[in-house]
Amino acid sequence: MSRRRKDSAKPKISFKYVLLVVGALFILVFSPRLVSMLSGPPDFAGPGTGTVQIEILNGDSIAKIGNNLKANGVVQSVDAFTAAAANNPDSSKIAPGFYQMLIGMSAKQAIERLLDPASKVVYKVVIPEGKRANDIFTLISTSTGIPLTDFEAIALNPVDLGLPDYADGNLEGFLFPATYEFPPGTTAASALKTMVAKFNEVATQISLIELAQGIGRTPYEILTVASIVEVEAHPNDFSKVSQVVYNRLAEPMRLQFDSTVNYGLGLTDVILTTALLNKDTPYNSYRNDGLPPTPIGNPGIAAIKAALNPAQGDWIYFITTNLDTQETKFTSSYAEFLVYKDEFLAYCDLNPETCFE
Repeated sequence: MSRRRKDSAKPKISFKYVLLVVGALFILVFSPRLVSMLSGPPDFAGPGTGTVQIEILNGDSIAKIGNNLKANGVVQSVDAFTAAAANNPDSSKIAPGFYQMLIGMSAKQAIERLLDPASKVVYKVVIPEGKRANDIFTLISTSTGIPLTDFEAIALNPVDLGLPDYADGNLEGFLFPATYEFPPGTTAASALKTMVAKFNEVATQISLIELAQGIGRTPYEILTVASIVEVEAHPNDFSKVSQVVYNRLAEPMRLQFDSTVNYGLGLTDVILTTALLNKDTPYNSYRNDGLPPTPIGNPGIAAIKAALNPAQGDWIYFITTNLDTQETKFTSSYAEFLVYKDEFLAYCDLNPETCFE
């Protein structure tokens, strides 16, 4: 009797079943990454809430900016930010500085906000032509919160500000009037350095030193004349008043400008009393010969150019007879000047609030 061999009953696992199991495990383990790869990097929907200030340094890469934004909660991922930057050709124009950003912005919105000048945190300060250094200190201090005493201390010893050698350590005249944007963290020293640097830039552009030598003046004398012209004249008459200054120096006669007396007394009066005109200060051009010892303010480029290129004329006297229209009359005759002076006094009788403010 023959015996047949019994095979042991073993379940057969199909290859198809194995694939299903492995696939399920793969999805279970890697599904978040897979979803991310298919849908893009994590990104907030935006537009964001609240605010946070971030700083971009010179030379920061897009990736570094993205890391900074993510660390501050502005964007959800660096990858989303770099992808948004790649899709915006203007992203290369993102400039260093401080920016006011929102928390939870989409990467696209973050890029657009960084390109919007309105989101940049700066203290804008407008310095008008002719302002004195002390007034400039007040303007910057009020706008930025930098203590006024910081500026006053530096003015006493203005080293390391980049002043030209011919300034002889004097700040007045070298704080160039312009519109400045000071970022957070600006100090009194850095603000003044910026203004002096602007003066040096303009002085180079207009060849101040060379042109001053060409008319037999030092650049410091030119600045002093320009500072007087800036206060004494309407821009339309800058070059004529400049010539009056040089004509008086050539006579020789004292300059006799109220503007210099005012500076020495710390005043801005339109009409000075006899008592004030007799005050003895280095800036009293009724009592002292020649130019005042320093500029009496910080002139703009038009006044500096006028001091370098005075109009041709023999005028010795001038007076603005109407402060509303700024009509100014010039003459070489003292008798004629007195007639013009009467016109001015008649104007003041009708407009005391203007002349005697």
